[in-house]
Amino acid sequence: MLSHQSLGLCSWSLHPKNPDDVLAGLAELGLKKVHIALDPMRCDIETWRFTGPRFWEAGVAMVCGMFGSIGEDYATPQRIRETGGVVPDEHWQQNRENIRNNIKLANTLDTPMISTHAGFIPEDEKDPQFIKMLDRIDDIAKMIEEITDEGWLLLETGQENADTLINFHEQLMQHNVGVNFDPANMILYDMGDPIEALERAMPYVKQVHIKDALPPKQKGEWGTEVPIGQGAVDWPAFIKVLKDNAYDGDLIIEREAGDDRMKDIKTAVEFISNLL
Repeated sequence: MLSHQSLGLCSWSLHPKNPDDVLAGLAELGLKKVHIALDPMRCDIETWRFTGPRFWEAGVAMVCGMFGSIGEDYATPQRIRETGGVVPDEHWQQNRENIRNNIKLANTLDTPMISTHAGFIPEDEKDPQFIKMLDRIDDIAKMIEEITDEGWLLLETGQENADTLINFHEQLMQHNVGVNFDPANMILYDMGDPIEALERAMPYVKQVHIKDALPPKQKGEWGTEVPIGQGAVDWPAFIKVLKDNAYDGDLIIEREAGDDRMKDIKTAVEFISNLL
């Protein structure tokens, strides 16, 4: 059942320099769940080496890990289309090695799920890039199965519409690949109504991001991320879809813009708690 205890936070929303920064932010917010960025921990072992024990001692659950890919450029929607996720061949072997190490890291942290932006999935399932992405996501899913007992890979929404996302999962046919649903990303990338998309994607949804946005002013440009309640997401309808489908996963707040992120995150905690 969804409640205030369902709420958590993306660690990168705090721009933390170390585990203590994350724990301090969570304590100030009264939250006990975190979607933890894995790449900083993998790349800076000395700073992050005691993350597991510190979080466990504080009673904080690392419910999901996140990893990115080498060379990702978010300057424009077109640039991330070209550089995002597992698509670029020039970085695939190094990305694959990093992903394997991230899976091992998540396993040592008792983190049951890891998420990523896979990259833009073509609408045409016969497109060579669609087939390549199927192969690479299948490869990652099998790595997770090999390294963990019951680990999941979550593909974050936004870079494709609901039809394409669902078709990709149907073609993939991997039991341990699901969706991290971010309604704001659907708006930022101009990929359709997030409420309709959520309704259709619910069989695959394992985690939800709480983030809001306004649509692009012109085709091919970015939309604008805004504090919760100031954007185009219909939050009462969003929560209703989750409840109607007996969703019992986590609601993870993400804030990637703004001059006072802690204030915006506190607003999100109160706003969503009131809806629940």
